[in-house]
Amino acid sequence: MKKKIRVYLDTSVISYLDQQDAPERMQETRELWNILATGKYEIVISSITLAEIAKCDKEKFMNLIYYISQLDYIEYDANNDDVDELAGLIVQEDILSPKSIEDASHIAAAILSESDIILSWNFKHLVNIKTINGVRKICFSRSFNKIIDIYSPNILLEKEDDGNE
Repeated sequence: MKKKIRVYLDTSVISYLDQQDAPERMQETRELWNILATGKYEIVISSITLAEIAKCDKEKFMNLIYYISQLDYIEYDANNDDVDELAGLIVQEDILSPKSIEDASHIAAAILSESDIILSWNFKHLVNIKTINGVRKICFSRSFNKIIDIYSPNILLEKEDDGNE
């Protein structure tokens, strides 16, 4: 049996399920959610993500919890020294600034949960070449079992091929 790709969802992905001021991105995220709900991928949601969505207003929080309940996912407890240490290294290596320690913690949780990819709508801190290359460098230098990739959610959207390029 082929191993499923393990996908770490950062807070931005879940948040955009109910992001009325960004209807196009919300629609793409909902399309992604339909794919994730099929069980095609192994989903990881960390305690960091769950704590961050808990800060939403009550109505949005309830909507997001409803969406999360549609998935079969692994909850990774990121409240540990290994995550803190790796997040600190990400900041120390100047991959992210000290102001972005929460984003560094997401990356650390994704690596330590042995995810294959991180999905994020956070282009400023996560889905950019500096972060992607820095994370690859950390994975190589620290001899993690695999390299983790960072993508925007639309990478998993299954679009019909119309034959035109």
